[in-house]
Amino acid sequence: MEKSANRLNEIEIHLANLEKTMDEMNDELLRQSRIIDTLVKQNKMLIEAVKDNPVKPLSEETPPPHY
Repeated sequence: MEKSANRLNEIEIHLANLEKTMDEMNDELLRQSRIIDTLVKQNKMLIEAVKDNPVKPLSEETPPPHY
């Protein structure tokens, strides 16, 4: 009987550790998802900025004042 109780206790401890790990992984996944959302928004803003104000070819650039 004691052997079964010990085995059950080990299973419960293992399950609790698995639940903790899953919670930590879920938290990390949510954190990374927020970061990705921010990066996607920033990327879209940068793409729009480049579309609106493209870099001129070097031949069309005004030379710096020291030339």
